[in-house]
Amino acid sequence: MNRVSITDDLSFSRIVYGMWRLSDDSDTSTGHVQAKIEACLEQGITTMDQADIYGGYEAEEVLGNALKAAPHLKDKIEIVTKCDILIPAGRYSGVSGKFYDTSRAHIEASVDHSLRLMNVDRIDTLLIHRPDPLMDHHETGAALDAVVASGKVRTVGVSNFKLHDWTLLQSAMTNKLVTNQIELSLTAHEGFTNGDVAYLQERGVPIMAWSPLGGGALLTSDSATRALMTEIGDAHGVDASAVAVAWLLAHPAGIMPVMGTNTLSRIAALSDALKVDMTRERWFQLYTAALGHEVP
Repeated sequence: MNRVSITDDLSFSRIVYGMWRLSDDSDTSTGHVQAKIEACLEQGITTMDQADIYGGYEAEEVLGNALKAAPHLKDKIEIVTKCDILIPAGRYSGVSGKFYDTSRAHIEASVDHSLRLMNVDRIDTLLIHRPDPLMDHHETGAALDAVVASGKVRTVGVSNFKLHDWTLLQSAMTNKLVTNQIELSLTAHEGFTNGDVAYLQERGVPIMAWSPLGGGALLTSDSATRALMTEIGDAHGVDASAVAVAWLLAHPAGIMPVMGTNTLSRIAALSDALKVDMTRERWFQLYTAALGHEVP
């Protein structure tokens, strides 16, 4: 599997395994989680996507238990995690409602929690999970620089940021933001025309795409898009989901789809997207079906 350069000494697998449902599985045993990671590694998928909030602040610990039981896996994977969202759950059960916290104290505490829960010495990439309308960019930028300087975090980035959010935070930092994880799929394709992708592509910033299957809607809806995905998939001997992922992989921005599933057979098939010959004509056929009309 091809890899995407994040820095001179860090790269991610082109397809990323998303762990937002890890603690929702009926089987969260260390052996089962280890089997998921190994199924990824067999395909060259080495990058694991986490967030402190996943599973009500439980998913990181599920991963950490597996890494404690199988420490040899630590050197074979890259870990991305996120912080800044608080909800009344887990260690934040006492808060009154959902809000964002990009203060230095919260970022540093979140990093320490994540390291301990995941049983690792360093986070490869830490992302600010959501833009914070109350963000003091000088404080947040200094906090991100500080966790990198401490050695606890290798690189930093963001998630769901718009151009203005990105430039504001970057203006107060020494370290470069290395990625933006945004929603992209055949059902959420606005990023290809509203500047989200173009801004990052122009600057050579790798893009991570969350919910590449539209939250499952692409596979369950009775639509022209799904019918075309199935037709193309059948021609290549793969599932329709592989076609949706191949559509993202074909873009010249070098998009990294973040794929989340708890089913081992589906994990083992994540790389099937690489089997799809996504020509320019085919890409636009899918795009047209998703739009519901011809391109202008």
